[in-house]
Amino acid sequence: MGKETGFLELDRQDRTYADPAERIGHYKEFIIPHSEEGLRSQASRCMNCGIPYCHNGCPVNNLIPDWNDLVYKDDWREALDALHSTNNFPEFTGRVCPAPCEASCTLNIIDQPVTIKSIECAIVDRGWKEGWVEPQVPAEKTGKSVAVVGSGPAGLACAQQLARVGHSVTVFEKSDRIGGLLRYGIPDFKMEKHLINRRAVQMEAEGVTFKTSTEVGVDVSIKSLKENFDAIVLAGGAENARPLQIPGAEMPGVRQAMEFLTQQNKRNAGDSEERAAPRGTLSAAGKDVIVIGGGDTGSDCVGTSNRQGAKSVTQIEIMPKPPERENKHLTWPNWPMKLRTSSSHEEGVERDWAVLTKEVVGENGVVTGLKCARLEWEGREMKEVPGSEFVLPADLILLAMGFLGPKKTGMLEQAGVSLTDRGNVDADTQDYRTSEDMVFACGDMRRGQSLVVWAIREGRQAARSVDEALMGVSELPR
Repeated sequence: MGKETGFLELDRQDRTYADPAERIGHYKEFIIPHSEEGLRSQASRCMNCGIPYCHNGCPVNNLIPDWNDLVYKDDWREALDALHSTNNFPEFTGRVCPAPCEASCTLNIIDQPVTIKSIECAIVDRGWKEGWVEPQVPAEKTGKSVAVVGSGPAGLACAQQLARVGHSVTVFEKSDRIGGLLRYGIPDFKMEKHLINRRAVQMEAEGVTFKTSTEVGVDVSIKSLKENFDAIVLAGGAENARPLQIPGAEMPGVRQAMEFLTQQNKRNAGDSEERAAPRGTLSAAGKDVIVIGGGDTGSDCVGTSNRQGAKSVTQIEIMPKPPERENKHLTWPNWPMKLRTSSSHEEGVERDWAVLTKEVVGENGVVTGLKCARLEWEGREMKEVPGSEFVLPADLILLAMGFLGPKKTGMLEQAGVSLTDRGNVDADTQDYRTSEDMVFACGDMRRGQSLVVWAIREGRQAARSVDEALMGVSELPR
């Protein structure tokens, strides 16, 4: 497996970035990849550990040591096959996954994990460049039809798996382009959208039909889908954004992060301003911007604001500041809670933690600031620090505080499926069946907001359950 002494001889060397001063002038990807020799060297560090804990960390169960070894041996084609055996879209996860596999790597005990994410991305990018990624057209059709609602990573993975075993699959997407969160939630500088387009071409060649600008529950009813398809998969995501419930939050200068990010992605795609921003242009140009929420979506708002020419960007988080380094004895090989600084943060932002928002300040309906206070945390209990109020100047406040599950109106109302106490569609991870016959659910609509890699896993597993329900048996992997 790899080079037996590779991890002893070589240090971790991850991909690098273009200079911040250069990259904030555009919306293209800016990662500088390894050379081929550099990748082989990094792959050689995979240490043939007795138990590959990276499998524990990877939601799609990637065969990580296998394709590391194949890259080290310069067998890229076989590495691509191993990668695709568990992951339909490694070019997505190789760019936007936070890499829990690396957190679980045995070498992370000494903060030197194998560069798994970089190698994964390089394998699939090489595969596309060499023309190795081709449609997998089924030898025969089953005569069964499936409607997949939602074209995010869960819906796409489910649809591709089902099409490859011969089912007729139609994907319904309410937006004008497929991709869901991949298309309109993730900025282009993290993942360019031609990556989605070429997968769509592959899937169409495999027999998948895409119906965009078609909202199930509005443009087409659940009743119609039940009449025309043998099975339905609900993969519509978790779009019910958490609101900011403080005085002044109704002012037009307070907006949801997804609206802000979607507008810019549509501009990048060449849409007119009228089409990109039907509710009016959201721009950070020349403004003091406050981003509420310390997660990935908040980071994406920071990067986009800087590219639009914000006067200042401040990101605040209600939780306390995480430690710079995790306690390995308590956390490894699980995902650690520690301070994470993204490439967007490196481009310019003021970050603050344990901050309570109290009131949006404004004049004549125009946002001018955000009144906040300091918090003290004792375990899970928070307490406002007396006399700690302060006001941050703001012209635009972006809400990146997470999501409360799927939207209930329209499709879910018509479907009549049972919901969990958290408001998600009730379906387990064994068969992904909802309370309605031959209606399945997967991805964020079922589990709540999560990672792209978890969505791909659920889409693949749901496809197997659907195939089994339609055919009595399935050869699709879980």
